[in-house]
Amino acid sequence: MPERAHARWAPDAVRDAIRLIAITDDLRDGVDGLVARATAAERGGATMVQVRFKALTSRELLRITRALVGALQIPVVVNDRLDIALAADAAGVHVGITDLPVRIARALAPEHFLIGASLTHAGELIECDDADYVGVGPLFGTPSKPDASPPTGVPGGVALARAAARPAVAIGGVDDSNTQDIVQAGFDGVSVIRAVLSQPDPEVAARTLRTAVERGVHARAGVSA
Repeated sequence: MPERAHARWAPDAVRDAIRLIAITDDLRDGVDGLVARATAAERGGATMVQVRFKALTSRELLRITRALVGALQIPVVVNDRLDIALAADAAGVHVGITDLPVRIARALAPEHFLIGASLTHAGELIECDDADYVGVGPLFGTPSKPDASPPTGVPGGVALARAAARPAVAIGGVDDSNTQDIVQAGFDGVSVIRAVLSQPDPEVAARTLRTAVERGVHARAGVSA
């Protein structure tokens, strides 16, 4: 497949977008309820929503994604499914090692389309070469993904992020007890399921995490928050 030149997100804009990624959990309250929870998370400081549903039909996933894109001002990206992201006019896609390769997704996507890639170990670095950002982890064990790779821990995750040489977000077992330390150690942001959209008040949960993210950023820069 021939390579095409693409206008890309600037790295600083990517870092701003991945400060706090809220990943969808379930549809216990229907599509309208999920949209309401995502909107609350946006008010609280979430900077991106990732649409992740493994068991839904393509039509259901498209309907949900379109609803979120229409309701939110922050970027919406779709896990795994480039076709759904494009059909819903989402901001981007996040792919794993078993999904469509990043270089092919880049060739098929329009300009300014955001592409994230999962990174669990050094052997996957080459697959992330054309990604705008990497999601590194799992940093810790998490019940949200029982089949996940072994945890990297914070030092191992930071080493992977540095080797990727692009904006990086931490995933896996992240919550308000460890977010500041994770970001202070070198990550640009965190990506969570349980810690925001599964909470009784997603706005408060997002605000708590975003505050921890910003404290970590300031501490890493040697600035008093």
